[in-house]
Amino acid sequence: MAKKIKKAYFCKECGYESAKWLGRCSACGEWNSFVEEILDKDDNKTQEKAWQKPDAKGRKADNHPTKISEIKAEDSPRIPTYDEELNRVLGGGIVPGSLILIGGEPGIGKSTLMLQLALALKMCKVLYVSGEESQQQIKMRADRLGDRSPDCYVLTETNIEKIFSRINELEPDIVIIDSIQTLYTSYIDSGAGSISQVRHCTGEWMRFSKERQIPVFLIGHITKDGAIAGPKILEHMVDTVLQFEGDRHLTYRLLRTMKNRFGSTSEIGIYEMRATGLREVSNPSEILISQRDEGLSGITIGATVEGNRPLLIEVQSLVSAAAYGTPQRSSTGYDAKRLNMLLAVLEKRGGYRLAAQDVFLNIAGGLKIEDPAIDLAVCMSVVSSYHDQPLPEHVCFTAEVGLGGEVRAISRIENRIAEAEKLGYREIYISKYNMKAIDLANYGIKVHAFGKLEDILPHFF
Repeated sequence: MAKKIKKAYFCKECGYESAKWLGRCSACGEWNSFVEEILDKDDNKTQEKAWQKPDAKGRKADNHPTKISEIKAEDSPRIPTYDEELNRVLGGGIVPGSLILIGGEPGIGKSTLMLQLALALKMCKVLYVSGEESQQQIKMRADRLGDRSPDCYVLTETNIEKIFSRINELEPDIVIIDSIQTLYTSYIDSGAGSISQVRHCTGEWMRFSKERQIPVFLIGHITKDGAIAGPKILEHMVDTVLQFEGDRHLTYRLLRTMKNRFGSTSEIGIYEMRATGLREVSNPSEILISQRDEGLSGITIGATVEGNRPLLIEVQSLVSAAAYGTPQRSSTGYDAKRLNMLLAVLEKRGGYRLAAQDVFLNIAGGLKIEDPAIDLAVCMSVVSSYHDQPLPEHVCFTAEVGLGGEVRAISRIENRIAEAEKLGYREIYISKYNMKAIDLANYGIKVHAFGKLEDILPHFF
């Protein structure tokens, strides 16, 4: 008698499983998100914990309920990666037993970053599992990177049971999977990359990393909307989600933390893509500020903070008479609604007639800034372009602007001032409400403090 084929429907957004197709997911509420997949759960019991090693008596350990007061917290040291940018993004290094997912567009450099990491960890035994490239292709990339590790092993395999078998033989310290969408298990009949396969394989890697205390890096593909491909539950299962982003036609890449159970989610790492691999950018303010021979209108420097790192960024704006009836408002790297709010403040409090002007704003370097501390820099940039009058090159701004035109205090003001002084700026404009928290004797930069936006504008225009 022919074996009956078992089918199920999965939600692409949350991974909810249903026996029949539903127009609307009852778990997450999304419409038209169910896809049909073929399952074979009869033999699942035979593959449970295929990666777990038995004890001396051939038994596999089971967990039992334990009082939280009786649990011994082991403070395991983090594994340094010899990559200061990656260390900062991860919160200080790789945590033993962590499951890390890194996503990004095709060709952005995910595989290069992970292979570079595997080659740099000379004190650890690293297994690099590739389901997309052959061993010869990986070898060619390793030769181009110019760094070799005696304990870096390469495995080209996509069957997860065979991978766990090789891991039990090798016993590596770190495992890198490139990519999770290429893996499959023979106990599910759907193809590699399907929702059930991705969810099952990720669950196996999660249990493996926790029980064996081995860090696992998973490289993931992304959809056209920029989200990681597969069910949304994939991001909930892992400990850390990293996003590797940037323009493939430019040299700089940003490694951003979307989720981190062991550190801050506001950290970023900056790299420069070269022929020999990715180079760490230790001082990103130098690349985010363009070098100019002469002053240009509409350009100001603002001091922001990403995680624990202060940055000086260049704000560019262009204000021109509207050629059509409705003026344009366009911003790149900055919230468009906040730009409209600041334009209304300038018109109401500063008396500038911007309602009939096209306004374009750009944050140089491809950054996306959410810090309200660059509000003052945005306002000064717009007014500079409006008057077609450049600002002094040695001046920077950092303050939040309220709807009443007040210049509001911001956090981490000492770090911002110190960064501006380190890069050679001679003057910085801040809120007078920040003056109580700083000691001017510690800085060689001249600090100007104001309480209202209309009081700053006459100093320049």
